[in-house]
Amino acid sequence: MEKSIKFLASSAISLLALLFTSGSVRAQAFARGADVGWLQQMEATGYVFYNDKGVAQDCFQILKEKGINSIRFRVFVNPSTDKVNGHCGRDEVVLMAKRAKALGFRIMIDFHYSDTWADPGHQLKPAAWNKHSFSQLKTDVYDHTVDVMKALKTGGITPEWVQIGNEIGGGMLWPDGSTSNHPQLAQLITSGYKAVKAVSSITKVIVHLESGHDNAKFKTFFDNATAHGAQFDVIGMSYYPYWIGTDYTASIGNLATNLNDMASRYGKEVMVAEVGDDYTAVQKTYDMLVAVQKVVKAVPNAKGLGVFYWEPEGAKSWSNYRLNAWGDDGRPTRALDAFLTEIPDHR
Repeated sequence: MEKSIKFLASSAISLLALLFTSGSVRAQAFARGADVGWLQQMEATGYVFYNDKGVAQDCFQILKEKGINSIRFRVFVNPSTDKVNGHCGRDEVVLMAKRAKALGFRIMIDFHYSDTWADPGHQLKPAAWNKHSFSQLKTDVYDHTVDVMKALKTGGITPEWVQIGNEIGGGMLWPDGSTSNHPQLAQLITSGYKAVKAVSSITKVIVHLESGHDNAKFKTFFDNATAHGAQFDVIGMSYYPYWIGTDYTASIGNLATNLNDMASRYGKEVMVAEVGDDYTAVQKTYDMLVAVQKVVKAVPNAKGLGVFYWEPEGAKSWSNYRLNAWGDDGRPTRALDAFLTEIPDHR
């Protein structure tokens, strides 16, 4: 009997160990992420990435050594070949996602539903969809989403998260899906949601808005979205103190309030899907990243999923974008060490 008890205890311990190293449990770990949509073009144009020691190294590996465990890729419909404003088509995204998965990264896919950037000031339809009726637009969203998801699946990739639209506080696929027509916007979101779930029922669908410090904006948007039946799993938000125009200490409390309110008001998980600050203000950016991780992890009931830095590798010398986290010497700045910092778990 004693041997049987010992065997059962040993088996139980082994089972628990297996569970805690399995993908299903590991997927619950806090996401420390990076959007690297420019990486393929940077490599193609000869940009060389260096680690902290000044040794040339694969950018993915450098990010992994900085504590990054998740990677985000944007998808354009029919992009141009412009190195900064184009690329990111289906095939390139699948190729890069396979590389990321091979290194153990979790994957987020960000559908822009445009041939180029979709953001608060631009939500242009893809040229091929421009004259389509609203009914056809819903089909376009579904078909495009399924097409990319199936290509990823064929490549062995199951994204953990998928965004339906990018920073859609003013809607998507203007004018049909603008916030002047919430019923239609909700239908477009749901069309994307259903497409994702048709290929991968376990993938979490995100609706992502800008201005994560602006609770009123989020309440107005999601009150309307839920009232009109939009389907989604996660509320994502961008947080850029640089664009707010004040030090992060002036708005981090508002971000925390919004995260907590979205989680409790709508019963959804939340995350900061984009964050960044001036690459030359290294200490300030480090402190901001630590603070953002703390407030996301502090969301009650484990509803704060993670934080993604937008284009940390996007060196200004290549992209002309200031809010990266890469030095002029080709190395990551110390700001990214914030992802190596142990943040207390308040759950």
